[in-house]
Amino acid sequence: MQILYFTLGWFTALILMAIVLAVIYSRLKRTRQKESNIKGYLDLIPDLTEVQRSRLQEIRSVFLPKVSDIRKKLYIKRSELADLLFAEPFDRPELDNTAKEILKRQSELENEVVEHILEEKELLSPMQKRKFYEIIVEQFSHGGLGVHDVKGRKT
Repeated sequence: MQILYFTLGWFTALILMAIVLAVIYSRLKRTRQKESNIKGYLDLIPDLTEVQRSRLQEIRSVFLPKVSDIRKKLYIKRSELADLLFAEPFDRPELDNTAKEILKRQSELENEVVEHILEEKELLSPMQKRKFYEIIVEQFSHGGLGVHDVKGRKT
């Protein structure tokens, strides 16, 4: 009889543990999906109105393709730079020109992001602007453009 109780207890514990793990997994999966769906800084502000979200989509329909194009050009130029660094014969003027092109594209990307932030900021209430400021400071504190940076984004 004790073996029966032991076996039932063991299976009950196993089933409860499976349920707990399933709940944890589903919550983590949802969190990861939300994080991967971030396209911009305002996605980090949860209390946007439908009007704000609609206007944001209009702004992004212009901004996102523009920065995607800049990123693609940056990747191409960086690939060219890597090839030039190890090319034989070594062509210093061409290398310098490619490095200047990379700087130009980086500056262009930074300018687009700044203009985009200014445009997004106009959509927000004073309370949302404070939250937006905190998000920008936190995102920029890592030394890049935060969610709009080239790092880790392959297009």
